[in-house]
Amino acid sequence: MMELYIKQISTFGRVLLAGDHTAWSRPDAVTLKERIIEHSSAAIAGNKPITIGQGYSTIVWIPEDSGSWALPLRHERITSWDSPIEKAVGQLKKVCELMPSRPVSVWDSEYGCAPFILKTSEIGADILVRLLSNLCLWGAPPAYEGSARPRKHGAKFKLNEPSTWGEAASVLEVNDPKLGRVKVSLWEDLHFRKAAYRSMSLLRVERLDEHGNLRVLKPLWLAWVGEEMPPLQEVWRLYLRRFTIDHWYRFFKQRLHWTVPKLSTPEQCEHWSDLMPLMTWELWLARDIVADNPLPWQKSMDKLTPGRVAQAMGGVLAVIGTPTLPPKPRGKSLGWPPGKRRSHKNRYPTVKKLLLNHAKNNKNLLNLKHLHS
Repeated sequence: MMELYIKQISTFGRVLLAGDHTAWSRPDAVTLKERIIEHSSAAIAGNKPITIGQGYSTIVWIPEDSGSWALPLRHERITSWDSPIEKAVGQLKKVCELMPSRPVSVWDSEYGCAPFILKTSEIGADILVRLLSNLCLWGAPPAYEGSARPRKHGAKFKLNEPSTWGEAASVLEVNDPKLGRVKVSLWEDLHFRKAAYRSMSLLRVERLDEHGNLRVLKPLWLAWVGEEMPPLQEVWRLYLRRFTIDHWYRFFKQRLHWTVPKLSTPEQCEHWSDLMPLMTWELWLARDIVADNPLPWQKSMDKLTPGRVAQAMGGVLAVIGTPTLPPKPRGKSLGWPPGKRRSHKNRYPTVKKLLLNHAKNNKNLLNLKHLHS
């Protein structure tokens, strides 16, 4: 199915992808296998922002320069033995193998770490990822002095300590019609300590007022990893398009009712989740043939959003009809057979990945002891 999706992309120019993962909260489903602890932004005030359920990783194609359309290419469950980073790397690799050109992929700060940068080194995609403001990067090492081991790291670059930054390679100021005055600074040849051979360019995006002071206290830190970076006035705008995947998550949870069914097994959850990309692509392909059907309190739109297309799909479905037959009356159910015993469903504990990693380490230690004995 993904091959059919990517055929739609071949007619476009630069391909922009976005990746993220979200949680399907099932805190009370004690009979559902492989429930793990997931991040949840809708937690009760005062509680930790976590929930118990299943995580799903998604790679989407962003087809437009504006708007809220995000078209999923892969939407898969994160198993209890996978991590979000490992799942995202596998999905990105499979998508890029079928891409007609080298895409640009944008990622949130969860993926701004050395493991993700290392695991994507062999994938044919450029990466633009957000970094947390408390990270520490390192510059290019100095020239070899001829004694001892060559150094891997240069000067320290701590994102929240301006004294370690040094002079920027390039600085740009633009007046954005929506964001106002924006200042973009660029540093080159930086890397993570555990990914010394993966060089990246670092961008700091600041919103300023008319007096040149910070309008937003926390600046946006971005890292570019890959081949030639687009011009400075364009590259930081690419990250702003990442938020379409958040719009899609909200849309298919609220409008397409992804999290409404109370399914019993992970396999049933996966089959139901496979319908979400299909429905999204159907809405995208129908956007030019539907007539806007606003509710009384809504304004008419020329460029329809996913929600407005879904609102107008009733007229399309009424025209094309359905291949199914009308339901037939089947009479009264026979009910539960007399004498047949009832059994309760098995209950499964919440899977804690830290314990799994600890068990793997203990197993490796036991294997080493067995080899040396």
